[in-house]
Parts: sequence; C-alpha cells; structure tokens
Amino acid sequence: MNTPIRKEVKPINFIFHRAEVKVSELAGLTPITQELFEEAIRQKLTITGPVHWHYFGFMGDESKPFTLEISLPVAQLPTEYDGRFHLKRTEAFKAVSLLHEGSWFEIPTSYGALMSYVQQHHLTPTGVNRELYINADFRYPEANVTEIQLGIQ
Repeated sequence: MNTPIRKEVKPINFIFHRAEVKVSELAGLTPITQELFEEAIRQKLTITGPVHWHYFGFMGDESKPFTLEISLPVAQLPTEYDGRFHLKRTEAFKAVSLLHEGSWFEIPTSYGALMSYVQQHHLTPTGVNRELYINADFRYPEANVTEIQLGIQ
C-alpha cells in the first residue's frame, strides 16, 4: 500500500450524474460511466482525465444513503446544455490522497490508512471523498489502480 500524502486538487470541469444511493446499489451504476463518455463525445467535449466517483456524506455506514456523483473531467463546459447530465466546475479540493492498487474489495484497508493519517495529523475530514479510476479492470481486479482522495478542511 502507498503512503498517504496531503494535496490540493485544482478546480476541474465535469460532466456528471448525481444520485442518492446506498453502498449496495453502487455496482448497478457502473454503466453510467460509459454513458458519460458517449455524451461527452456527442457534445464534442474534450475528455481530460479518468472517471471520478465523488461521495458526499458517506461516513462508513453502508445502510445509510448518501449522494454520489459519477463524474468525467472535460476541458470546457458548454454554455448551453440540455442533456440528461449536469455540468460544473469544482472549487479547489484539499485532500489526503493515496493510490490503491488491486481489488476494490480491499479498498476499506486504504480508507483505514487515510483515516489513520487524518487522526495522527489532527486533520478534520469534510465528508467528501473522491475515487479516481486510473485503471478499472473488471476481469483482472488485481490490475485496478484507484486514487482515493479523502477531503479535509
């Protein structure tokens, strides 16, 4: 496992889908990723990075709903857009980050390392987390590479 680091992510433009979900519903949302790519191409948007999943208000209780935004970074935001997705430019995002390599079933261990770092350094989490899917390999999950960003104040 990699060592957590502090970072500030600069503002990013996104086309995204927002939903209120529980952890048990996450796997059923993976097709939205493909739909975001298709819509970005249809709108002639330049894709600038990997898919992000942004979690708002998830505090570890898998039975409670939280807000999820499945987001695709794009270079520009059209001034007029009337599609099924949303558009936004984020603010700067302060986070403790680490690279998780391997199966997502093991991702709680990486979140545990991030939370330990936050506690050891007396940081305050914001309740907003991001997962950037640098490589998502559904056939060989040991090849997954995910950057986890745990939001801090």
